[in-house]
This record gives sequence, structure tokens and C-alpha cells, in this order.
Amino acid sequence: MKAHNRFAALLAAAALWSSGAWAQAPVLDEGRGTAVERYQRLSDAEKEQLKQKLREFKKLPPQEQQRIRENLERWRKMPPDERARVRENLERWRQLSPSERTELRERFREFRQMDPSRRAELRQRMRAYLRAHPEQRERLMENLRRWRQLSPEQRQMLRERLRERHRR
Repeated sequence: MKAHNRFAALLAAAALWSSGAWAQAPVLDEGRGTAVERYQRLSDAEKEQLKQKLREFKKLPPQEQQRIRENLERWRKMPPDERARVRENLERWRQLSPSERTELRERFREFRQMDPSRRAELRQRMRAYLRAHPEQRERLMENLRRWRQLSPEQRQMLRERLRERHRR
């Protein structure tokens, strides 16, 4: 799967599972057996939760239902290692504060509204930069690890300092 398709699938999955309506959906056993057999292995509470999510799904507009079906189809076609990466990213998403999620959604919205050629250019430049500067990639990953250890208040203070620095 191409990198931008993986990125799109990841974001689609994140949007699906992180939205208020889907964030607490039961994790379905993707192991062996038919859908009926997997459903039968769920606890009564999980079955009820799944039924509630189905009711919510049916209330969505048809185009939203179609988008979710397409995302699910992409998910089913993903190799297991890629699914594992998506799950890890979803777990990280769930650990973000509401304000961090809002900020990321806004940045993604801005990215999606860019001209497609500009988006492709940004992706290409980022990949090239990270390939050419592996030490920068390591620094980026270390900064991300440190960021995750900050409290929400510390993150907010850092954001404000960075915004102020950017304005100068």
C-alpha cells in the first residue's frame, strides 16, 4: 500500500474510531470464524454496545455510512502489521487531551483544504527531509516522546510560547 494511502487509511480509521459516536465501540475479534461466530463470542455487554453502535450508524446520512463502509473495506485489506500500527496510533489519539485533538483536527482540516498538488509536495518534502536527515527524525521522535510526558497544562504553556515565538 502506498504511503499516502496508508496515511489516508490511518486518518480515516482515527476519524471513525475517535469520533464521539464510535470511540467506545467494542473491539471485534478479528480471528477465525464467521461474523456470526465472532458475534457469539462477545459478552452480553459488548453485544449491546455493538447493537447501539449499529443504531447510531443507521441514523447517519447515507454518504457518511458509505464513507465508513469504504474505510472498513480498506481496514480489512490492510496487512496485519499495518493494522497494528493503526491501533497504536489510535491508542495515542485516545490519550490526547480534547484540546490536542481539536488542534490536530484543525491542522488536518487545513491540510485537506490545500490544493492536492501542494499536499503532495508537502508529503514529498517531509519524506525527503526525513530520509536525508535521519538525526532530525530521531530528534523529532525524541521531542514527541518528551511531549507525551508533559501534563496538559505544560503542553498548553509550550504551545503559547511557540505561538509567541512564531509571531515575532
